[in-house]
This record gives sequence, structure tokens and C-alpha cells, in this order.
Amino acid sequence: MHTAAKTKRKMHQPDQPPLHVPVLAEAVLQYLDPKGGDRYLDLTAGYGGHATLVLERTDALKQAVFVDRDQHAIDELTKLFGSKADIRHMDFLQASQQLAAAGQQFDCILADLGVSSPHLTDAERGFAITAEGPLDMRMDQTQALTAGMIVNRYTEAELAEILTRYGEEPKARRIAQLIVRHRPIDTTTELAHVVARAWGGARSKVHPATRTFQALRIAVNDELTLIARSLPIWIDLLAPGGRLAVISFHSLEDRLVKQAFAEAGNGYDARIRILTKHPVTASDTEVVFNPRARSAKLRAAAKINT
Repeated sequence: MHTAAKTKRKMHQPDQPPLHVPVLAEAVLQYLDPKGGDRYLDLTAGYGGHATLVLERTDALKQAVFVDRDQHAIDELTKLFGSKADIRHMDFLQASQQLAAAGQQFDCILADLGVSSPHLTDAERGFAITAEGPLDMRMDQTQALTAGMIVNRYTEAELAEILTRYGEEPKARRIAQLIVRHRPIDTTTELAHVVARAWGGARSKVHPATRTFQALRIAVNDELTLIARSLPIWIDLLAPGGRLAVISFHSLEDRLVKQAFAEAGNGYDARIRILTKHPVTASDTEVVFNPRARSAKLRAAAKINT
């Protein structure tokens, strides 16, 4: 089994660059404040970026739990931490329910809700707008529903509803019309081109299909439902004095986190102390080196020590 020190050396070998650069790494360490022996739960462990940094401080691999719904991430986590580590291939709601039912508690809990870098760089996963690939977008590739099924089978009204609810897309109806008119749409670049037509020649720093791709990804993976149902369980899983940090990447996710923290952190029966009055965002320097951090927002809370 790997120790934290061995893990660090492996992650930083020149011939083995990290697959995924963790966002807001300094803020995660600041608010989780991991100490020797702390139990750590990473609900979206991905490729081990945040986990490696936390374990360097806890030196407690045997007490850590790593969760991810993506088989590729599970394979990388197994390589990184060893086959005897507690690595769970499932979505974070299922894992949270299992851990709560077993009466487990943790000193540090992290949920990084964003898409990992390999998702965006591997065109075959279907997340990238500018790289041609199949309309997939599944975090868990064993599930049936894909973005292609939504794009090519859902009604115009259903498409418009998804784009409005999950993408907050102002041109949702027009985009839905164009999608239906141009079916079948088989690739990410085809879809991006169709969506761009709804915006005509309007120019922006953000690709016109960004909100559409976000909405489809959320719908495919049922992301908001999982987050809303999981947040109260994450608070339950905190040991007295334990810290929870959640990183979101768009307003819909951040709103759910803010509401859950407010519900559990206000009044005489408050269960947590909110550590971040406002969400923590990336510095300009971090954004330069890791553009994915541009939209990241971190909120953190600590379990009241009773």
C-alpha cells in the first residue's frame, strides 16, 4: 500500500504528469485543515489531485474513502493509492447513503462537483465543445442515457425545458427548434455548430454552445438531484468538529450548496458553522495556469462540536 509520501513522489515524477490539476487546492487545504490521523472522504476523487494533497497531511490512507462514478478515474485511483485502499465505484449519493447507514463519520469531506480535465481532453467522452466526438457525456459509462439520446429523441418542448432549467439558456426555444430540424445530430461539433446558428454572428468570449452542453451534461448525469439529496447526508457524515468543502462550477450547483448550508447553519438548532461568508474563487494567477478554475466556487462548513 502506498504511503502519502510515496504517493507524492509518484504524482510528481517528470515522466508522469498529473492527469488532472486540482482547482482551489490552497483553499481546500485551508478550510479542510487536515491533520495527522484525520479520516478523509473524497466524494469525487477523480484522478487523486486533491486527495494526494490531503493525505500528505493526514498520513492516514487506511482511514480514507475515495468515491467516483467514472471507471477511468477508479482505475487511476487504484494505481495511485493501491488496491487495498477503500475506493468505491459509484455515484456520491449511493456512497454517502452506504457510509451513513454504516454509521461512519469523517473529519474532512470534499466534493469537487466539476468535470475533470480528462473528460474535456478526451474527445470520445463527448464533453468537449470544440473537439469532435460522440454525443456521450456520461460520467458513468455503464448507464444507458447519453446526450445523443436526448438530442435526437426528446421533443422540442422537452429540449427547451432542459436548456432553460439546467443551462439557463436565453435562446432555449430557438436552439431546441434548430436541434429538431437538423436531426440526426451525431457529434459534439455538429451540435455546437447547430447551436451557434441560434446566435447568428454574435461574438463572445464564451462559446455559444457552452450553456447547451452544460444543460445536457447535467440532464444525462442527473447532477442536481444527486447534489440536493447528498448535501444533508454529507453534513450527517461529519464528525464533531469535522469540515466539509464543496466546489461548484455554475450557479445552479452553488445555489444548492448555499441553501443546504443555510438550512443547517442557522437558528438555535444549527448543526454546522459556515466558514465561508462568500464563496472562495480562484486567483488570477491560478486561472492563468489552470483555466478550469475560472468558474470554481468553494463553500465550506464545520460541524458544531457537540
